[in-house]
Amino acid sequence: MQEQTHKIPYVYKFITAILIFAVIFFEACVLGAAHTEFKDVWLALTSQASSEHISLIRDIRLPREVAGIFVGAALAISGAIMQGLTRNPLADPGLLGLTFGANSALAITLAFVSSTDYLSITLACFVGAAVGAFMVFGIGVVKKGGLSPLRIVLAGAAVSAFLSAVAQGVGLYFKISKDVALWTSGGLIGVSWSQLKIIAPFIVVGIIVSFLLSRQLTVLSLSEELAIGLGQNTATIKFLLFIVIILLAGASVALVGNMTFIGLMVPHIVRAIIGTDYRFILPMSAIVGASFMLLADTIGRTINAPYETPIAAIVAVIGLPFFLFVVHKGGKFS
Repeated sequence: MQEQTHKIPYVYKFITAILIFAVIFFEACVLGAAHTEFKDVWLALTSQASSEHISLIRDIRLPREVAGIFVGAALAISGAIMQGLTRNPLADPGLLGLTFGANSALAITLAFVSSTDYLSITLACFVGAAVGAFMVFGIGVVKKGGLSPLRIVLAGAAVSAFLSAVAQGVGLYFKISKDVALWTSGGLIGVSWSQLKIIAPFIVVGIIVSFLLSRQLTVLSLSEELAIGLGQNTATIKFLLFIVIILLAGASVALVGNMTFIGLMVPHIVRAIIGTDYRFILPMSAIVGASFMLLADTIGRTINAPYETPIAAIVAVIGLPFFLFVVHKGGKFS
């Protein structure tokens, strides 16, 4: 069954994914507590026309859905890179300390910097993501035997718990728990075009660099000895990919807070569809991740309208069973 699936040319699969993404995007812009129609979305995208519904779409829904696209793509690609680099099927930014590192850095920044602008928070999230990842990998290499998948997961769980406690402790001590919770709860509510102008370039640069290094990542995901034998400078490649992961995960946390499981689920689904070549996995992961994020946000906005169900809860409800399924299958989706 899987062999027949892989005989379908990649370009057809990619075009299908694009079409599904387009449908989900327009549905996300149309559906909501306030009734709008497809023509309102089309006019908001293609004209200067103005009305109550068009302004609602252009100023509230569009930046929210565009943010969902960037975050979904960033988390899916960062998860795919981490799984390839570590050859660990359970790796994702949430499990390896990046998102909780960014959360704790954000809490510390809010506590100690009185006049904090959005760029400062973004940079703090990058630093926090890097610190979290360094702690996980540092603990993982302390003992003889290197970075085994089990050791990385255990170290990630311990570091994530510690950094989560740091964020909560800082919030309680400095009485900014509500501010920290608003940033880290995970959601697209209130995202503005001005925030996107700061965050989007970091994500775009990270995605472009990941595409440029996709061939090297494919070889690394098979065997480091093979990569060295083919003349790769594995240390440099790993460092660049690590920077990419920090950019993507840090920017995502700065924009929408803590979103776990997307980076775990999407790469597994994509590999089941198109195989193990990261030249194809990364672009497809970007599309599927963006589509999944838009779908989760749409469900969150409509399932109990006019009230919103936290998108992090929607993602977790889907992601936890998937996580257990991957563990049961030994790290393989199919």
